[in-house]
Amino acid sequence: MAELDIADVFNAAKVLKDVARHPRLIGVTKLNPEAQVYLKPENLQHTGAFKLRGAYYKISQLTPEEKAKGVIACSAGNHAQGVALSATANGIKSLICLPAGAPISKVEATKALGAEVCMVPGVYDDAYQKAIELQKEHGYTFVHPFDDPLVIAGQGTIGLEILEEMPDVEAVIVPVGGGGLISGVAFAIKTLKPDVKVYGVQAEGAPSMADSVKKNERLHLDSVSTIADGIAVKEPGVNTFEICQKYVDEIVTVSDDEIAAAILKLIEQQKLVAEGAGAVSVAAAMFDKVPIKGKKVVCLVSGGNIDVTSLNRVITRGLVKSGRDATISINLSDKPGQLSKVCSIIGDLGANILSVQHERNSSNTQINGCTLRVEMETRNNKHISEVKKGLRDAGFDVIH
Repeated sequence: MAELDIADVFNAAKVLKDVARHPRLIGVTKLNPEAQVYLKPENLQHTGAFKLRGAYYKISQLTPEEKAKGVIACSAGNHAQGVALSATANGIKSLICLPAGAPISKVEATKALGAEVCMVPGVYDDAYQKAIELQKEHGYTFVHPFDDPLVIAGQGTIGLEILEEMPDVEAVIVPVGGGGLISGVAFAIKTLKPDVKVYGVQAEGAPSMADSVKKNERLHLDSVSTIADGIAVKEPGVNTFEICQKYVDEIVTVSDDEIAAAILKLIEQQKLVAEGAGAVSVAAAMFDKVPIKGKKVVCLVSGGNIDVTSLNRVITRGLVKSGRDATISINLSDKPGQLSKVCSIIGDLGANILSVQHERNSSNTQINGCTLRVEMETRNNKHISEVKKGLRDAGFDVIH
């Protein structure tokens, strides 16, 4: 890739001026009590994710000959929608290769935006290989989801908007999959204001860029597994890897439970729906994965296209992680009044019982005993500890 120029990012901003939404920063939030955390809600973007920016700018720069042949792309979903909308808006044919595991909502949304869809067994990288084959066969222009200078420049417009709205920002936290978003944002911010820290965040189950930067070489993961399907990438881009090495201060990882807790927090506190990939930046701020204490910080919420059927499971995980839902197990003597005493203690301590499971034939209990499993609504993890302590102080054998 030719050296990226800040003029490319400013040109992209001009092209996207009347095309992309430019969501204002939200804040100050209470996501981390020790920092001033603001949100850049790209989940409110057209198609529900930042990907529109890079895709549209890339397509806008094609020659008439390239436009006549059409474009092809591969994506876990968000880039697909960005390319589909951009191509349709420019009167261009688009073919999108999607991994078979892509959420149904994203597949249907891509079709609705005018693209032809090709489902490919495997994950993103498998869809990428199929797209390359079809591109060579039919002469399409390939619109890479992250490793293209024009795409990177388009994503960099987010960095310009953050600096324009908040010139005194001290740190920006950005989700990382293949690296296109953070490459553009970090390049724009560091070029214009080098003192601002830029942190990247990946899922623990897909740490391709994080591991690559640590080992100073591009690595290819054998497999990836995370609820953040939008950043489940096995290998970072050639160009994005180099840009991240040069401009990104640190790349950290967050667990699926932490991601789920961040999604839940965004829904409850900010009334924002974020997908897993979009919420990793917030998870990093919430769980102190990056040094932001006392700083003015912007978390980039990159997308909100979470499948509705997945959202319930994610919310449940988030409730458990944040201590809002807890299940405790108790070994009881099987005699009258025990269950009543347990319920009374739990109620007196302010927890709400959701369900009770009573097992007499468990191999882990004594012959004259039973195991009681109680699911409760609680305030937080400290409250759970208080309930357990109250039961133990009353003489009950709390297993966990």
